[in-house]
Amino acid sequence: MKNYIFLLSIFFTLPSFAYDRITGESFATRSEVIATNGMAATSHPLATQTAIDVLKNGGNAIDAAIAANAVLGLVEPTGCGIGGDLFAIVWSAKDKKLYGLNASGPAPQTISIETLKEKGLDMIPPYGPLPVTVPGAVAGWSALHKRFGKRDFSTLFDNAIDYANNGFPVSEVVAYYLDISSSRFKDYPNFSDVWMPKNKSLQKGDIFKNKDLANTYLSIAESYGSSFYSGTLAKSMTEFIQEQGGYLTINDMKSFQPQWVEPVSTNYRGYDVWELPPNGQGIAALQILNILEQYDLRSMGHNTAELIHIFTEAKKLAYEDRAKYYADPNFNSIPVNELISKTYAKQRNKLINPTQAAKSYLAGKLEDGDTIYLTVADNEGNMVSLIQSNYRGMGSGMVPPQLGFMLQDRGEMFSLDPNHANALVGGKRPFHTIIPAFITKDDKPFISFGLMGGGMQPQGHAQIVINLIDFDMNLQEAGDAARFRHYGSSEPTGEQMLDGGYLSLETGINDDVRQALIKLGHQLKDEPGGYGGYQAIKIDGSVYYGASESRKDGHASGF
Repeated sequence: MKNYIFLLSIFFTLPSFAYDRITGESFATRSEVIATNGMAATSHPLATQTAIDVLKNGGNAIDAAIAANAVLGLVEPTGCGIGGDLFAIVWSAKDKKLYGLNASGPAPQTISIETLKEKGLDMIPPYGPLPVTVPGAVAGWSALHKRFGKRDFSTLFDNAIDYANNGFPVSEVVAYYLDISSSRFKDYPNFSDVWMPKNKSLQKGDIFKNKDLANTYLSIAESYGSSFYSGTLAKSMTEFIQEQGGYLTINDMKSFQPQWVEPVSTNYRGYDVWELPPNGQGIAALQILNILEQYDLRSMGHNTAELIHIFTEAKKLAYEDRAKYYADPNFNSIPVNELISKTYAKQRNKLINPTQAAKSYLAGKLEDGDTIYLTVADNEGNMVSLIQSNYRGMGSGMVPPQLGFMLQDRGEMFSLDPNHANALVGGKRPFHTIIPAFITKDDKPFISFGLMGGGMQPQGHAQIVINLIDFDMNLQEAGDAARFRHYGSSEPTGEQMLDGGYLSLETGINDDVRQALIKLGHQLKDEPGGYGGYQAIKIDGSVYYGASESRKDGHASGF
């Protein structure tokens, strides 16, 4: 009997996530990582360890983020790579402020709606040479390093080059997505040479080498990235795309420059949540939060039908605005301040019926009218929130010969309707889904976080924020809690939502909630995956807390 009581006393003093695991509510798969000298959280162990290596060897958070991103381009090519774009939010401890970087590339100058219409196209295809836009990630690395870097740029690629030359074991989640990509791209030029070395898809535990990418990284490291945009690498890329029938030219590459932008925010119950302005979709998260702030979510309960219903309707409203207004601000006047205002949120909230799901909403009338994420913090107090992607399904399928990477297909997001805000124009940046996020409290850094996954990202950002603030979850619990995702909003390509879309609920949301949502008029359809991948770092005084969820291969680490 004494032993039984002793065991019970242990059980009832376990951390909160153990209770949550048993009750079916939110739970953490592991405890937060806690350290004082530095912290990194990425979706792959080798990238996290690389970031820690850089921090331990005199680099700062910006150096470590670049080095980790380079490793991720090798070990997780299904989510990112130098053929894609990059966005970042940086907290500068020296300046005590946030900086935003938009390193997304534009469409080729010579492509046009008329050109594609002449080919009989009503929309830009997802694969092949036509959706290829200028890859911005490498220029993003250079821009971040020139402004904030501490260690020599060329040294930041040492780990990535070593792993590429000598090999590394393929991890489980990456192997799963590589198998899907191999089925899709095996007949595309040069794909099999890189990712199917024995004429079959790579499996978990296989040792993979990518010597072509090692050489590419070496060229980038030695030239500070210039060879990628005006040297031999740029020449190889553009000649290949033109041979395949695309429009990317050496002039497109040479003329590209990343853009420093001001992050924008809304205050949610005393916390300032920061996103980057369009051409990305980050402000959709702010619009959702502005509507949710009008409700007592805590009293509704976590992941109840009532909460999920209100959240979903708020998401629908925000995404209709996303479809109509979000585009490249260099080509369009975008009323960002009005979209993320509390006044506008109150107007939009009036459209929500608390007892019935809407089939469709109209965008508001205004007066002015798979991906990787990583975060790193250092002992100086700098924090980086960085996201990088090739877009849909590993990218376009276009693999330039002997370079070891695939180019992105972000141009698929353009509309071929000339009257649409996101209409294709040569030199214009497409609507973008990848978004980093940051939270400050009383003008001090609080949490750097992100959640990858296409259209899930603003939904995921908002869910993380309410988990942290409304439901008092710790950093790990907030990411591991069961998520939900609404599919079917109108898209920036011009496609309209007319049937209300459908909800997909992750395991952990019980059947009673499902039945209640159906009664509210929601269509339910379970989707495997699609709920994103989350990493985060929190600072509390001189202590860092790190989290990386179980849906990905990675982890958080500190020292």
